[in-house]
Amino acid sequence: MASPSLPPSSAKRKPPIRTLKVLLWVGALAPLALLGYELLFSFVVDPVELIQHRTGTTALILLFITLANTPIRRITGLNWMVKFRRPIGLFAFLYSTLHAFSYFVFDHSLNISEIWEDVVEHPWVLVGFLAFLLLIPLAVTSTGGWIRRMGGKRWNVLHKLVYPIALLGVLHFYWLVKVDAVEPIIYASILGALLVLRFVFRKAS
Repeated sequence: MASPSLPPSSAKRKPPIRTLKVLLWVGALAPLALLGYELLFSFVVDPVELIQHRTGTTALILLFITLANTPIRRITGLNWMVKFRRPIGLFAFLYSTLHAFSYFVFDHSLNISEIWEDVVEHPWVLVGFLAFLLLIPLAVTSTGGWIRRMGGKRWNVLHKLVYPIALLGVLHFYWLVKVDAVEPIIYASILGALLVLRFVFRKAS
């Protein structure tokens, strides 16, 4: 008598990628929706400061999630998570763009000479501007077509720029707040832990 077939193990069962992608979009856009709600329906003392703080910190958090993707995959063996690294990185670029745009428009009314003078005079503006510029080639080359054109090896080398970008982002935040540095120090600690994990896994490979 044949034994009844057993259900596939959870390890071999394919995760609901489409559902997870929908949840990713909802989660990544939630901070933007919340920001819009606060600006429209709540009393905000300084709307520009709120926009810049929320978009900047959200961009940092999303960058950290992309950096955490590889260690989590190595620890858990959930290799399908790699499918989410690029979209999360693009959402980080979206929030970085909104952060930079709010600075260009609200702080300087798109006055190029004023922006340049501010970049030269203030180190936190310089490192933030540099981080944003370095993100642009990563966003542009995030498609499968660019991976094929560049080749996997060169593409991977280029996208390792995400580490100095994250460092510049944390430094930008730390220099910007000046007095109450608790929040940027927390971000710096998280980034330090992610860099240590990268070093450990690189040594083990």
